[in-house]
Amino acid sequence: MVLTLYLMRHGETTYSQTGGFCGSLNPDLTEAGTQMAIAFGKAYSHLDWTAAYVSPMKRTIATAKPLCEAVGLEMQLRDGLREINFGEWEGKTQDYVKENDSENYIHWMTEPAWNAPPGGETAIQIASRSELVITEITQTHKDGNVLVVSHKSTIRIMLCGLLGIDLGRYRDRIDMPAASVSVIEFGKYGPKLKILGDRSYMSAELRSRPGT
Repeated sequence: MVLTLYLMRHGETTYSQTGGFCGSLNPDLTEAGTQMAIAFGKAYSHLDWTAAYVSPMKRTIATAKPLCEAVGLEMQLRDGLREINFGEWEGKTQDYVKENDSENYIHWMTEPAWNAPPGGETAIQIASRSELVITEITQTHKDGNVLVVSHKSTIRIMLCGLLGIDLGRYRDRIDMPAASVSVIEFGKYGPKLKILGDRSYMSAELRSRPGT
């Protein structure tokens, strides 16, 4: 048996619908987001789960809850799995930031690995803290299925690190819809991407939600 990571983005929130910057903000799931979490719990409860590592935000905890309760897993909360901190941009729309902080926005869009929103974090910083969690998981669990519930940018950055993709291109190379599941298998030659951004477990109505 090998170690298999199931990297799941949290379900829908009002910010994932609108595209507003939401990193350190702590919104709840929408009703549809809760239904996504329930659907995931039902679809994946048949697997033999070893552990669940979860970002300590309300939206991630609520996403992991149905599965963890169904199979008796205790969530292990890790700050390293938090979303990128958008600093002064938190709660604002991209259009607002483009118009009112255009120079910083251009720098961030051009090279997010090394440029951060004012008062926020770079992709390098996200990679550094999330890598500590991945290392903890791989050292603690040599095999089995491990759930990791995190956020859009953080998961894409983790995938770039695992797959050898330039961190500065995490937005350009990887999409991550709300409540999607990506699967990484640790084999003889290291991490291998088996599934990316899958949402086939949920209904077509949930998949068609705008902005997710």
